[in-house]
Amino acid sequence: MPGYNSKFELSVEDVELIEGALRQIKADMSAKTLANNPQHDRTADSVTGTDETLRQIHDLLGRLHNQKVFYRPRRGSYIGG
Repeated sequence: MPGYNSKFELSVEDVELIEGALRQIKADMSAKTLANNPQHDRTADSVTGTDETLRQIHDLLGRLHNQKVFYRPRRGSYIGG
């Protein structure tokens, strides 16, 4: 049985493209879900396939965000914004 490739060679632009596509898919699926079920009962125990997919996309976007290294100068004061 073949194994998984554990080394990926993606550029920053590739990751940005993937992240943008995931955000667009998430927005489209969310809008479609809201349009189809305006009174959706969120207290119900049943989770639809769309809800599970949205949850997985949201989790993946969070993991991508957590792997980013944001610039912060080593010396001097940092002024964000």
